[in-house]
Amino acid sequence: MKTIAVMTDSNSGISQEEAAQLGVVVIPMPFTIDNVDYYEGINLSQEEFYELLKKGGEVTTSQPSPDSIMDAWDKALKTYDEVVYIPMSSGLSGSCQTAYMLSQEYDNRVFVVDNQRISVTLRQSVYDALNLAAKGKDGAQIRDILIEDKFNSSIYIMLDTLKYLKKGGRITPAAAAFGELLKIKPVLQIQGDKLDAFAKARTISSGKAIMFNAIREDAEKRFGGLDPDNVDIFVAYTDGCDVEEYLKEIEAEFPGFKVEYHDPLSLSISCHIGPGAIAIACNKKLKI
Repeated sequence: MKTIAVMTDSNSGISQEEAAQLGVVVIPMPFTIDNVDYYEGINLSQEEFYELLKKGGEVTTSQPSPDSIMDAWDKALKTYDEVVYIPMSSGLSGSCQTAYMLSQEYDNRVFVVDNQRISVTLRQSVYDALNLAAKGKDGAQIRDILIEDKFNSSIYIMLDTLKYLKKGGRITPAAAAFGELLKIKPVLQIQGDKLDAFAKARTISSGKAIMFNAIREDAEKRFGGLDPDNVDIFVAYTDGCDVEEYLKEIEAEFPGFKVEYHDPLSLSISCHIGPGAIAIACNKKLKI
């Protein structure tokens, strides 16, 4: 049986400490804030990031350098037979395509998985990869299984402010000003390879209802039924969210489910949506 090293990037939300416990490698995403370079989870904490963001810091994101990716692969291949690398969705970053091109130099020992996920659903793909490796699957088989499963997940995010979408150029200043005036709470959707507008809510409670109903519909119509044995449900959030209270609301809406939640959303997402955002996600359980 081949030994498999599982890798991802920090968009998965897996911290360096958790990565060490799981036995995976997490490549940190690079940031530049006010012309200073940072690496998520290395020299930039969640608290430091939001402090800079609230002070109006100019944030730009980029993909990991080819050298950092190849160095991680080279190190792993001294111990393992193969590497399975699961980066963030190719529809949200060019890092996946870069990794795929680099992998061509590794003589079928590195397998890049573009299963078009990010955040909590990407984290679940890492867990699934570990389980598949433990079951004796090789790198090519793990890649193919995860890619076949790629559309079996959804994320819905309600923003507290339009400020950061405007700052990132994703909406016009006029649209942002109009939305803020009407106190609109936009609900965004991540399914497959892109981040899209999904709905507009006038209150937080109506926004939550929109997201909860969307999860129910996805589970029933796309994933084969809303059942704890069939579907995982996750909480995600950014700084400033009362996650404990939100978790109670979700558990009341979806009785019988063990709702998973971890650290706040990765900084690559947070810099575009800002603090105070809440999200709910689900995926169809991968039968291993």
